[in-house]
Amino acid sequence: MKNRLVNFVAHIPEWVIVFVKEHLGKVSAHTLGWIGIILLHFASVPTLLAVLWGQSDKLPPLDLMIFIWTALITLFFRALIERNSLYIATICLGFAAQSFLMSLILFK
Repeated sequence: MKNRLVNFVAHIPEWVIVFVKEHLGKVSAHTLGWIGIILLHFASVPTLLAVLWGQSDKLPPLDLMIFIWTALITLFFRALIERNSLYIATICLGFAAQSFLMSLILFK
């Protein structure tokens, strides 16, 4: 059992290299944009959840939230102009989820 585990761990770098060579080059700009939108939405979630669960009393910095929401609004209008329904849906769901988290904190 131990040899299997060592063998498995030893092959991980090979698998990563194969993945990067064969699959990472096929990722499109739209996929990276969509991942970027999701990462922007998740930037403030850990802090909001910590406040909601009582593990912290510090909200995310206001300037961070302003920049994140401004970037997302800009991407939202870009998606409206391009009629990109995946971006529009992702941004709307993210705004709804963040607003829901903030309202839970506000009305706690």
